Amino acid sequence: MENYEWAEQMNCAVTVCDTEGIIVYMNEKSRNTFCQGGSMVGKSLMGCHSERSKAIIRQLLETGGTNSYTIDKQGVKKLIYQTAWRKDGVVAGLVELSMVIPTDMPHYVR
Repeated sequence: MENYEWAEQMNCAVTVCDTEGIIVYMNEKSRNTFCQGGSMVGKSLMGCHSERSKAIIRQLLETGGTNSYTIDKQGVKKLIYQTAWRKDGVVAGLVELSMVIPTDMPHYVR
């Protein structure tokens, strides 16, 4: 079993799945965001996604890539960052971070 203690302390939703799209971990913020405090651990995340999103998830799992975008849901703007995680150098699944961001978030060129 993986150690996800780091994720419990984060101020964003952290959801982790394996290479089959089965959720293996959700921190408290993720459970509250997606399951009203329950849990989807052990269940497929594919049922919660559109065909377009499922294709992106499959591509990320195949390529070990990343995907990021922003959403506005009920007046709250969020940054979604999805990336492959690896075990012994091999893609083992995906991690999704969902964090609330300011609507007028500054952007700097350095």
